[in-house]
Amino acid sequence: MAAPGGGDTRSPEQPQPEPEAPARAQARRLQLVLGSRRNANLVFDILEGLEADQEAEILAAVRICDRLFCTLLQRGDLFVGQLPDEEEGLSADCSAEMKYKMWMRHRYQSSIDQLLALMVHESQPVQEVALCTLMKFVECEGRWPLVSCEEDERYIFPRELLKSLVDTLIQVERGASSLLSRFQEYLEYEDVRYYVMAFAAEHIPRVMQSSKGDLLPVFQQNAFALLSSIHMPGEQSELTNFLVKQQNKHDVWKAARLKEHRRIFERLWLAFLKHKLSTNLYKKVLMILHESILPHMSKPTLMIDFLTAAYEIGGAISLLALNGLFYLIHHHNLEYPDFYKKLYSLLEPSVLHVKYRARFFHLLDLFLSSSHLPAYLVAAFSKRLSRLALTSPPQALLMLIPFICNLIRRHPACKPLIHRPSETQDLSTDPYIMDEEDPTKCRAMESSLWELQTLQNHYHPDVASAASAINKTLSNQETDLARLLDLSVSELFEKEPKKRAKSAPLEFEPAEGLLGRRNDLVTQHWTLD
Repeated sequence: MAAPGGGDTRSPEQPQPEPEAPARAQARRLQLVLGSRRNANLVFDILEGLEADQEAEILAAVRICDRLFCTLLQRGDLFVGQLPDEEEGLSADCSAEMKYKMWMRHRYQSSIDQLLALMVHESQPVQEVALCTLMKFVECEGRWPLVSCEEDERYIFPRELLKSLVDTLIQVERGASSLLSRFQEYLEYEDVRYYVMAFAAEHIPRVMQSSKGDLLPVFQQNAFALLSSIHMPGEQSELTNFLVKQQNKHDVWKAARLKEHRRIFERLWLAFLKHKLSTNLYKKVLMILHESILPHMSKPTLMIDFLTAAYEIGGAISLLALNGLFYLIHHHNLEYPDFYKKLYSLLEPSVLHVKYRARFFHLLDLFLSSSHLPAYLVAAFSKRLSRLALTSPPQALLMLIPFICNLIRRHPACKPLIHRPSETQDLSTDPYIMDEEDPTKCRAMESSLWELQTLQNHYHPDVASAASAINKTLSNQETDLARLLDLSVSELFEKEPKKRAKSAPLEFEPAEGLLGRRNDLVTQHWTLD
């Protein structure tokens, strides 16, 4: 459809121009369109470049659209208000200038639709330049709004455009990690972050409900990538960076209030977590929950059900859920029935081999640090850890033995566990019940830590030395575990060559022959020095 009031510059009588490079040709069209409204129909050629097959042509067309429509917005050459249907608008009884603005506004909307489609293009550069151009449109619409701003209306922000962008950004069938990574820079703007959270909180449940309970692994991974890239401010005074500055009543704008940010942040995460997640995604959420999510929620206690359900799953997920539970217990006085019973059941051989071992034992140390814990409970944990030590690798033992000794130091009532020299080192006569899941019934206080005495004969000299600590009276000073929690096998290997032996056993009589006889056959070929 030709622009109203403009002529078609491509007359068939005119000679055809020589082919031009895509960028140069598009730049020339831009100058003609901006120079005179008579050349408005050249906008079709610019938009046609967005559907080209060559990546270079698409990139050139996107950049020209950026410059074209941002300039038109600044000039006020786009229709402002509720845009009527194109046929209806052009047939309306209004001035030629108003019809031109309506027509150009429809071309602007067409460019937005095409740019949204390019966000799922197979080329990553095309995806990113389309994203950046759309966000430039968001910024320009914020400065030169396309809606009438009445006193009783909501604050000016291009919500519809940003909503369409967010819906396209969280793709269902294709991973969008690189695009989401690029979008993260726009989340530094307070208003963009607020509206992105609001739109995502609507979009994610809508898509998940349409799946009828089935997992959507790609969509959920994209959603998590977006959610985890949102960094919330800690104080109201930090909300200073806005893409769109409201002219009136900026201070009472929801996007400018930290309380509203936290409210929508909480709604977003609850909407995401109420649906079934894959095991891998469960772990990723739990790893950031205590630091990046709970402290910024209006009511963190709403996450109790999610955390307790994760804690009951077992394995690595239970270990990771400890972080969130500890935060709620410590900061919000959460009461968790049978917490220590569940914690005790997590002490299995696998806990010493998972990559979350350091984090787990750090939290275990915190939970067992209270001096008000009953002696039987501390004895149960000490005994179970000692039994696990019998099958643990050296790097874990060098952390585990000082851990057990620290428990004994904190709770002197458990010292009888290491002062029963008459106890036999026989599993069949040990009163401790390893298979008992309830620490109150495992009879740990009747047993002894003979496992540590056994480890004094360990093949690794550092382990044997650490286990010999129970042969002496334990000092009151606890061992610092921070440097031992992350100890690895490679560190043990690097440490060994640096040791300097004080003495080494030597043969008293020098050998005269390899086989024990002087001038034997072997010494004819090798000389013993």
